[in-house]
Amino acid sequence: MTKYSIAVDIGASSGRLILGWLENGLLKLEEIHRFENKIIQKGDSYCWEADKLFQEIKNGLKKCKELGIKPDSIGIDTWAVDFVLLDEKDQPLTDAVSYRDPRTDGMMEQVFEKIIKERLYLETGIQFQKFNTIYQLYSIKQNTPEILDQAKSFLMIPDYFNYLLTGKKANEYTNVTSTQLVNAFTKKWDHDLLDLLGINKEMFHEIKTPKTVLGTLKEELVSELGFDLQVILPATHDTGSAVIAVPEENETIYISSGTWSLIGVENYFPICVTKALDYNFTNEGGIDYQYRFLKNIMGLWMIQEVRRNYNNEYSFAELVDFAREARDFKAVVNVNDDRFLKPENMIQEIMNYCVETGQPIPGTPGEVAKCVYDSLAVSYQDAVHEIEEIFEKRFEKINVIGGGCQNEMLNQLVADVTKKEVYAGPVEATAIGNIVAQLMALDEINDIKEARTIVKKSFEVKKYLPTAPITN
Repeated sequence: MTKYSIAVDIGASSGRLILGWLENGLLKLEEIHRFENKIIQKGDSYCWEADKLFQEIKNGLKKCKELGIKPDSIGIDTWAVDFVLLDEKDQPLTDAVSYRDPRTDGMMEQVFEKIIKERLYLETGIQFQKFNTIYQLYSIKQNTPEILDQAKSFLMIPDYFNYLLTGKKANEYTNVTSTQLVNAFTKKWDHDLLDLLGINKEMFHEIKTPKTVLGTLKEELVSELGFDLQVILPATHDTGSAVIAVPEENETIYISSGTWSLIGVENYFPICVTKALDYNFTNEGGIDYQYRFLKNIMGLWMIQEVRRNYNNEYSFAELVDFAREARDFKAVVNVNDDRFLKPENMIQEIMNYCVETGQPIPGTPGEVAKCVYDSLAVSYQDAVHEIEEIFEKRFEKINVIGGGCQNEMLNQLVADVTKKEVYAGPVEATAIGNIVAQLMALDEINDIKEARTIVKKSFEVKKYLPTAPITN
């Protein structure tokens, strides 16, 4: 009998419920529900609307009922690092504050006064980003310590939704590794580190791995929705799910392309060497205790903000067309500069950077877009060189997955600057990885090797070969 799984995939700007099932050896997908997600300002903080997002998850499940679909399981993935703290009555102590909130400004440096940077990297293997969970929690410790005193449960965003579904609390492995609070080698919460920072280690829960069956729905939800199903942990970190769906896994560098660009390789052990630290690579958890050795790059957030600054007058496709028309414009910005994390105006910030670095200043939508795409391609090229230097080998392929793989101009730029074959697809990598993890837990798929074979047969992947080199 066919088993149906629902992937809840929530990103920075939207969320979807996607139904997945196997049919004649191929994975089939059907979008059931789509909804908006955004950061809103509450008081002095930038927050996610967690309650609204959970209501949308329920709305999507109600649509399943209306469509006569009875899913067997559900799995939730979201972005990383953000969390909810619950009190002794399991009520949220604060809003779900976003990683783009400035509360972490200066916190990384304060943490380094407690533990030296090199030791922190050696133990956790996680790259240094000012918004990591460790710095968010330390900000609370410094500014509102009474909240941490009251906190009885630490739940990352998908953990929180899973708790609302089942009443059961657990912290999922691939997501908690992004906190910079998990030991890369023991794969457990680093209690010594938590003690050094004065953070209550009792609020953290048992770490569960992808493919864990967490439980069934709470009784009141069964009554509300009209059916029950199993809640299964996928890789709840959206990139962790996306990497599961990389079909060209052998000797391949992947780029998970969306709001963020995550570029790296899979590995069976963490690489916490000095050079990895210097290049700011991270060792995040993957399925079956693999490691995602990768670097975070600002990604398509920049073009999303550019479009917003133009009052959404142009579609993303039009911006690509404009960029092609501006092919003679040459300027490159450092996409990982903190100034691009949450600027008041992305276009102005790009122009300011070009002024400060003595480069041509983009003046048209096409020139701005061309600058963003060239800058992303160059940042990918730099990361590829760093990966090859660390591994002391050449990788022949790059597999771009996620929504950004539909940008043919950027795919060709990547092929040209890296001189490598670029494979683009699958587009729905995160939802696919989420679903196949559930299907493995349901014994519909045997293992990750079989899962990737199915993915490769089921979804289109386009190939790009390098042409003339790009000069900047």
